[in-house]
Amino acid sequence: MRNRLLNAAERLLVKQGVDAIRLEAVAAEAGVSKGGLLYHFPTKLALVQGVVERLADRFEEVLPGPDAPPGAYARAWLDASIPPEAPEGESTPSDSVPVALLAAANGPEVLGILQGRYQVWQERLERDGLPPGVATLVRMAVDGWWTARLLGLADPKGEQHVQLRRLVHDLTEQYADGQTKSNAMTKPNSTTNAKESA
Repeated sequence: MRNRLLNAAERLLVKQGVDAIRLEAVAAEAGVSKGGLLYHFPTKLALVQGVVERLADRFEEVLPGPDAPPGAYARAWLDASIPPEAPEGESTPSDSVPVALLAAANGPEVLGILQGRYQVWQERLERDGLPPGVATLVRMAVDGWWTARLLGLADPKGEQHVQLRRLVHDLTEQYADGQTKSNAMTKPNSTTNAKESA
């Protein structure tokens, strides 16, 4: 029953946004009485917190463990958030983290759940075996991307979506061997600068 109610709340979030999360509406969407809902979630806040916790758990399930090869965590972040092809006819994306962000608009108690999870995820990204800042850059690019898609802020479509996603993916591949490729890329610049200074 608990999952049935959370499924109903998620559907309402995706279709109608945060304002649709009213106890009566969720109960009706789930096909249960309001009393049945209150048994599991005594307040709207408890219901929204349950939605966010479950969505964060679902997102976390697709992220690799600490023994994953370099770059795997950053690539998984991309794969879990941005599909390879641009979604068509989808006015509100149903990605777990964007939906959780919608839910977080219900107040600081709910936002705190996401903030705590993000802190753990960020610490894991920083241990992803990539040069400093690369995994964080991937996260910021991905998070900005789905935010733009969520809000309709000129997000890339069609072939542009595919090309930009490939660029972000290739960034993790480029540095997957650690600092070697990074150093190889920076040495010519250093030499050039030294010659110019001479």
